[in-house]
Amino acid sequence: MPTIEDKKRLVRRLAGGGRGFAEQYGFRTTNNPASLFQLLCLAVLLSRRGDARRAIAAARALQVHGWDSAARLARSTPAERVGLLRDCGLRAGSEQTADTLGELAQAVVDRYRGDLRRLRVVAARDADRERALLTELPGVDDTAVVLFLREVQALWAEVPPVADRRALAAARRLGLGRSADDLAGLAGSGRSERLAWLVGALARVDLEQRYPEVTGQAIPAP
Repeated sequence: MPTIEDKKRLVRRLAGGGRGFAEQYGFRTTNNPASLFQLLCLAVLLSRRGDARRAIAAARALQVHGWDSAARLARSTPAERVGLLRDCGLRAGSEQTADTLGELAQAVVDRYRGDLRRLRVVAARDADRERALLTELPGVDDTAVVLFLREVQALWAEVPPVADRRALAAARRLGLGRSADDLAGLAGSGRSERLAWLVGALARVDLEQRYPEVTGQAIPAP
């Protein structure tokens, strides 16, 4: 079992890059309407079953295609969205996913004028209410909420420590704990941004199976 100093050293290595999961794949994590909507689209795509790398590629393609805000994506046609998803390798269920993304964009425009910061205002910065309002949006299930808040905890101080399934799997295998609170303790009190970096790095380690690179030796799967 690693000592507390071993854990802290590993946390410094993982969080030392100063980037969360989304940032490591080219998404900006800033508290502005376009960035927040892109993070939500990424979360929705990642929450669906299938190849996570293709989901990330599809979310990036939305940016490149100019559909980087709720208003712009809402103006796209279903056929255009289907074509983009299929070009990124997301062929199974592409029509349903395309419809969901369009409905999500339109809902954010209609309810929050394209700005998820307004959702935060409506929720009065209450984390439980924010979760509830997010799940009322098309395509946003509990898994997508966790993936979205994994990134947004660096921006919205009211969000409690959040770690997704991949991050927790990596934390267990690396001996860093079994819960988001365990990771928050290692990241340091009042360091929500550092926690987001740590959780994001752990999720990437699990996604890319980079355990030998992180530890210098192979770690058997549980």
